[in-house]
Amino acid sequence: MDAEAYRQEALDAVERAETPPALDEARVRYLGRKSELKQALREVRDRETGMALNAAREAIETALEARQATLERAELDRALTEDVVDVTLPGEELPLGALHPITQVRRIVEDAFLGLGYEVRDDREVETVEYNFDKLAFAPTHPSRSHRDTFFFDDTHVLRTETSPSQIHILEEKAPPVYMVSLGRVYRRDAITATRYPIFHQFEGLAVDRNLTLADLKGTLLHVMRELYGPERGVRFRTHFFPFTEPSIEPDVSCGICGGKGCRTCKFSGWIEMGGAGVVDPRVFENVGLDPEEWTGFAFGCGLERAAQLRHDIPDIRVLWEGDLRALRQF
Repeated sequence: MDAEAYRQEALDAVERAETPPALDEARVRYLGRKSELKQALREVRDRETGMALNAAREAIETALEARQATLERAELDRALTEDVVDVTLPGEELPLGALHPITQVRRIVEDAFLGLGYEVRDDREVETVEYNFDKLAFAPTHPSRSHRDTFFFDDTHVLRTETSPSQIHILEEKAPPVYMVSLGRVYRRDAITATRYPIFHQFEGLAVDRNLTLADLKGTLLHVMRELYGPERGVRFRTHFFPFTEPSIEPDVSCGICGGKGCRTCKFSGWIEMGGAGVVDPRVFENVGLDPEEWTGFAFGCGLERAAQLRHDIPDIRVLWEGDLRALRQF
């Protein structure tokens, strides 16, 4: 094999390559594993021939690198001069997401209470037994103190079972009058059903002022229910018991799925419970150093998932937690 002739032939082929594919073809032909040069290098037996063949190989590799750089510069120059972007053309429309139904309902609730002059806040999710139970006047034997009903970290810390501890925090931070609503995630050891889930969101409100009555509470709840569900849905109040309110009531909203006739979602009653409410128990005021003879107040709490379920007539609350886009896109 004539090394010089081979080198010159390869250099001419590299120089004639006008495109990257043509250059790759020349590289394979003259430097590939089956090329004449590679075969000659395997069979070389003397030093002079080896040096000549290696010199030819190095010259061809240098020429290939130089030619590749030249082709890349030429392609860049062509792109800069020929590929023009018209910035006046409309861009490609990107698909937009939407707020989750729970977030939508949360904002409706926030707007409703901001319009009433309430302060909106959220507090810690890991709460102490003192603030989650003791200062809210839960009896030592109350079922919610059980490990079967509440997620305990240790003897003194729990995942909050409601956002009511926010009421104690704000009463310790500032003097009345107080009008606040707290929204956030809460946790309970509930069985998963069509209307219950162990993780959910709550909004709880507190009003503390002079001469507040149960009528003020009912008027506030009716205002919020109308904002959430419209004037056509029925709302009723039932007496109940809660440790931190006396008297206590439960608001119910008519089931929109069955129109009040009864179905699996409303347990065939025609109504769905929204939460609890009542006049603040004097013991709660005493626990935060307020005089119950001077101050009165009311408190209430409802689930945001339950509100979203009622607002959109969703038959099963689990839809809101499954993350199925086929369902969520409807909202």
